[in-house]
Amino acid sequence: MSGHSKWHNIQKTKGAQDAKRAAAFTKISKEMIVAVKEGGGITDPANNSRLATVITKAKAANMPNDNIKRILEKASGAGSGDSYETITYEGYGPGGVAVIVETMTDNRNRTAGSMRHHFDKYGGNLGASGCVSWSFDKKGVLVIDNEDGDYDEEEVMMDAMDAGADDFEAEGDCFTIYTLPDDFNDVVANLSKYTFASAQIEMVPQNYQKLESEEQITLMEKLIDIMEDDDDVQNVWHNWDQD
Repeated sequence: MSGHSKWHNIQKTKGAQDAKRAAAFTKISKEMIVAVKEGGGITDPANNSRLATVITKAKAANMPNDNIKRILEKASGAGSGDSYETITYEGYGPGGVAVIVETMTDNRNRTAGSMRHHFDKYGGNLGASGCVSWSFDKKGVLVIDNEDGDYDEEEVMMDAMDAGADDFEAEGDCFTIYTLPDDFNDVVANLSKYTFASAQIEMVPQNYQKLESEEQITLMEKLIDIMEDDDDVQNVWHNWDQD
């Protein structure tokens, strides 16, 4: 799985993080509300595994506890999140880069039209369900930022393996811990002494696609940006090798 996270590089390509934070919180809030709805209205993460996963993601994104509490109070209200449905779109970006877009929408026609437009505008094309997802694996991904050198690589690796992780990767000053999706929450709980820079269930590519021309690189960057800025989009996964 070498090279999957590229966490610092990914942060740089997203631009100023402060400008993205409010949008990220909005997306996580929506996901939290739906997790409560689909969990039968249960707002206790100990009894709602999907909600526990979203709360871990929220904390890694530095969402304040007060915000999380308010969202859960809202989610427990009658009818909250009833109109949202989760739809996944698949397609190809410039140069044949595989792209998976996870959306949460209250209007599937609007979202489908937007996805088709985004792909077409930036040198890609929207494909059929399953056209690229076969080349990705769903995994829990926990990223620890060790830029300050606070952690010992060997110790983190041993702790991760003892916690039930599936794999461990050290890349520069980032440690990435992979889990099976069903083990994610338990591994997070077992590694509670660590602070995660990112923590969520991801679609991890089995292989990567390089882009050779500057035009393709520019189009791919614009495609990712427009997707991430779309209010209906929760996550964008791709196999573009950005090294």
